[in-house]
Amino acid sequence: MGYPYEDLDDSQFERLVVQCMRMLFGEGVQSFAAGPDGGRDARFDGTAARFPSTADPWIRITIGQAKHTNATNAHFSDSDFSGPGESSVLSEEIPRIRKLVADDELHNYILFSNRRLGGVTAPLITDRLANETGLARSRIFLAGVEYIDDTLHAHPDILRRARIDPIDGPLLVSSYELAEVILEIAKGLEATPPPDDAPVVDRVTYDEKNRINGMTPEFAKLLKNRYLHETHRIGRFLADPANTDALRLYEGAVEEFQLKIVASRRDYQSFDRLFNYLVDFLFKRDGVLSRNRRLTRAMIFYMYWHCDIGETPDAQAQ
Repeated sequence: MGYPYEDLDDSQFERLVVQCMRMLFGEGVQSFAAGPDGGRDARFDGTAARFPSTADPWIRITIGQAKHTNATNAHFSDSDFSGPGESSVLSEEIPRIRKLVADDELHNYILFSNRRLGGVTAPLITDRLANETGLARSRIFLAGVEYIDDTLHAHPDILRRARIDPIDGPLLVSSYELAEVILEIAKGLEATPPPDDAPVVDRVTYDEKNRINGMTPEFAKLLKNRYLHETHRIGRFLADPANTDALRLYEGAVEEFQLKIVASRRDYQSFDRLFNYLVDFLFKRDGVLSRNRRLTRAMIFYMYWHCDIGETPDAQAQ
């Protein structure tokens, strides 16, 4: 399993990218800083230590960018990232890159993102960057999660140098922290407890629920591998009579989630995107949840796994 980069914040991901670049190019890589045009770039001026190879390294000015997303299982091919629309990430960056090339301030360009990069997508994006900026294709490199994973496995010290604790381990949180997140979810959604006679939803198999809700097998497997081991602990916590108040707030949060899912479902072709929308919504609304990203995702997965959110077939109709 790769590293869950989506659980990092933007500044942590930038530190990770800087250390990757220093390993590839040398210690002279300057950390991310805002340029006169408002963009955030990492910069190296000189001969690369080993990139793309020691035999034929890049020379002169290399600009590196880090494009982090909170989304799980995101791709370079996503329209909001590389689509032709004016608001896509790539469309907004191309004019900046073109100007730096024209001003002789950029000779090589490397783009890191915690997105998957397919073999079909990579040359298409590289060609677009080359055609619209004037850079040679050999001076453009796209680094997706596959490349970053390989780099970290080959050079595990990068995580320490980036001041990031190992992020592939289990969640270690106390009951107090779990309660805090539940309370913050409820507060963030302005939730109110549902009535005492709220209906109980019957469980269905995970595969059946995914089919009904339009969650892709790849996304479902990823969530299950990362968060299933937390569902039992969360369930025990909520079942503890001492946590009745937290349970009531959790139930209120579930009700609010369901309303948002119903209101937003038609805007998303898959539950994958809807899941990521809910996560982004919470991170933007509340600082506590943003600082507890992985636990927050585990809570949302618990809601889905426990059939508290998402569509579930009527047990009588089966």
